[in-house]
Amino acid sequence: MRRRDLLAGLGAIFALPANAQSPERTAARLIGAARRQVGVTLHYDPAYTTLPFPNGDVPRAKGVCTDVIVRAYRDAFALDLQSLVNADLRAAFAAYPKLWGLRGPDRSIDHRRVPNLRTWLARKGAALPIPRDSAGWRPGDIFTSLIDGRLPHIGLVSDRRGANGWLVIHNIGAGAREEDALGDHRITGRYRWGLVA
Repeated sequence: MRRRDLLAGLGAIFALPANAQSPERTAARLIGAARRQVGVTLHYDPAYTTLPFPNGDVPRAKGVCTDVIVRAYRDAFALDLQSLVNADLRAAFAAYPKLWGLRGPDRSIDHRRVPNLRTWLARKGAALPIPRDSAGWRPGDIFTSLIDGRLPHIGLVSDRRGANGWLVIHNIGAGAREEDALGDHRITGRYRWGLVA
């Protein structure tokens, strides 16, 4: 592992936003950063793009569901999931899903894949039980789901409520949106990273 990757990983441990603020303020910063993507990220575009490293991104007008999470942490706390996921993949490639036929990490795409983010979040101790109803969720929680039982999806639980419970901020195909959609698809994971449990 390169020294820069190791330092990025260690920096994330000590730079977690919960160290400096209450969980509510930390969640509000994260949610605010995600909400600012609404009206900016207008399109869903899953095309592979070679990205600069670190802090690489596709143009903000487009992206996928994972980009909402990556950009929110980057904008709110200067935490770069591209670097952090890449460092962990370099250290423990065998722990990650083998869905794409890769023989090693790809720093342009690994952090933009839901199964990789799920694995990384679980390896960082961020996995939580999935609540039986919307009352068990907290603002700032990350959820994963399967659309139509087969397409992995990820988003962020908002601090606003709708008719069915907490709203979510995500990009499910038409750009970044905040909507009442937490229960629309089968939930596969719940994570809380950088917030006090």
